[in-house]
Amino acid sequence: MDSLGFQPKDESFATRAIHAGQDPDGFSYGPVVCPLYTTTTFKQDAPGQHRGYEYGRSGNPTRNTLEAVLASLDNASHGLCFASGLGATAAINELLQKGDHIVSGDDVYGGTNRYFRKVATNHGVDITFVDTTNVEEITKAIKPNTKMVWLESPTNPMMKITDIPRVSEAIKKTKDDVILVVDNTFLTPYFQRPLKYGADIVVYSLTKYMNGHSDVIMGAITTNRADLFERLQFVQNAAGIVPSPFDCFLVLRSLKTLSVRMDAHMRNAFAVAKHLENHSLVEKVLFPGSESHPQHKLAKSLWSGVSGMISFYLKGGLEESSKFLSSLKVFTLAESLGGYESLAEVPSIMTHASVPPESRKLLGITDNLIRLSVGLESPQCLIADLDQALAAAHSSKIVNGVDANSKK
Repeated sequence: MDSLGFQPKDESFATRAIHAGQDPDGFSYGPVVCPLYTTTTFKQDAPGQHRGYEYGRSGNPTRNTLEAVLASLDNASHGLCFASGLGATAAINELLQKGDHIVSGDDVYGGTNRYFRKVATNHGVDITFVDTTNVEEITKAIKPNTKMVWLESPTNPMMKITDIPRVSEAIKKTKDDVILVVDNTFLTPYFQRPLKYGADIVVYSLTKYMNGHSDVIMGAITTNRADLFERLQFVQNAAGIVPSPFDCFLVLRSLKTLSVRMDAHMRNAFAVAKHLENHSLVEKVLFPGSESHPQHKLAKSLWSGVSGMISFYLKGGLEESSKFLSSLKVFTLAESLGGYESLAEVPSIMTHASVPPESRKLLGITDNLIRLSVGLESPQCLIADLDQALAAAHSSKIVNGVDANSKK
């Protein structure tokens, strides 16, 4: 896939994912795999004199090892783990005070949108949603009380791409104390490193690709700013938004295969997207890896590849979407993404149902928009499954006065 014109991959990424922070000599007995420390408390040699750890919420060797690996993979100075992606979001918002203002991308994860509108605003934080692909919209939205710009790239589920270096440069010129936060969940540090492009904080739902096995809920942040790290580390401990040691152990396991999995997700996504683009029952495909994507060149200039995320419009409406999804046999109808198994959903009534209807309409999140998380199964099986489900959804149907089963 290297011939597709994306940026070169970091040749040391897989090595660091396997070894960073996990020298066997750093643990008793020299284990090759980081031990799982489930203890909630640690013996102290004297009152107030401990050996690096005192209480599990404040620090845990397994969790701290994972945080070191995450920092390494993002070429960051610091990493922190939280109980969920939204837990990480909540912690970052603790950097703000009543009366502060956030400029957020208009097409963000539904849970993020809901948090901003229903939780952050209750704490006196003002929110403005803009199209972050338009740098001028971002800078125009910045106010004297703006403290943070929050974006996803690519966006969820419309797959819009933000020019992070341009945005970073523009907001720093407009107001130099604004914190730029980038949600990099869809790409992982294997395909994009926002800190390199000027982000102050990178946030992840580790639940998705980073863990990749659909068995852990966790979030994380990475940063190069010591001041932000110290404040967020305090919040992590004081608010208790910490993951379990066992979940950290599982994510450490998963990161060892992240590069292999992401390459496989990419290969399968290219095969599926190409097939859908030529399908008579599909109106439009949104996939940054395809030349048909309006920002394909921007993606290649910033990323070293694409993940398995594809959105597409099938012909018809909610009835066809429901029939399509209920007819799938290899893809599973479920929320979330980034696991080894392929998932499909309709964002308008699932992951983005909490987004106001008027906002969904403006963004194009309609009832015939399907979001796919292309997994690691055989691409031939995935394509055959999509074909039979599309056929089932449109059997003997006339869509907009045209036989939906006819060729383009």
